[in-house]
Amino acid sequence: MSLADLRQTYDKNELLESQAAASPFDQFAAWFDEALAAEVPEPNAMTLATVDAAGQPSARIVLVKGADERGFVFYTNYESRKGHDLAVNPRASLLFFWQPLERQIRIEGHIEKVSPEESDAYYKSRPLGSRIGAWASHQSQPVTREALEASTREFEQRYGENPPRPPHWGGYRVVPSRFEFWQGRPSRLHDRLVYELDARQWRLSRISP
Repeated sequence: MSLADLRQTYDKNELLESQAAASPFDQFAAWFDEALAAEVPEPNAMTLATVDAAGQPSARIVLVKGADERGFVFYTNYESRKGHDLAVNPRASLLFFWQPLERQIRIEGHIEKVSPEESDAYYKSRPLGSRIGAWASHQSQPVTREALEASTREFEQRYGENPPRPPHWGGYRVVPSRFEFWQGRPSRLHDRLVYELDARQWRLSRISP
């Protein structure tokens, strides 16, 4: 079968304006709860897209670790490629894709770092190996497997079971200005509802598939 012949029929649900919450955060929470109930694999996985100083976009999967009306939080190395992108262009796009439910959520907004206290609290909640890994990995830099393993042993010996949070590691919050909720429908006539922030109020509209 050729790539051109691969097709999926979308017919599991619909998304009407009458069904949508007034707040996009409430709509996200409702859909996220449904993804959990449906046992969608890694429903907290999202594509994070950033743009560097030259205008080159870059995307990768990260895990959302906080979601409320302040925004969507993820954690990473501030000196990674995404960290450098966000330092020069503090805007980002997120994409959640829950294929079993035939749903996508796109989120656009600006970026801010979370407080050191928030980063400390999350860092302490991580497994020990992940905390050591934040020290051992110079994320996005060239490395050999042997050098990475040697660095891991070095920091295990240095910090034992209580490593502090590295100064180059912490959280970012995407503060949304636009949401799009996409529900797959038959014949590619998908439902697409958009929330846009207008004078501190969320405005809901439908756009063509």
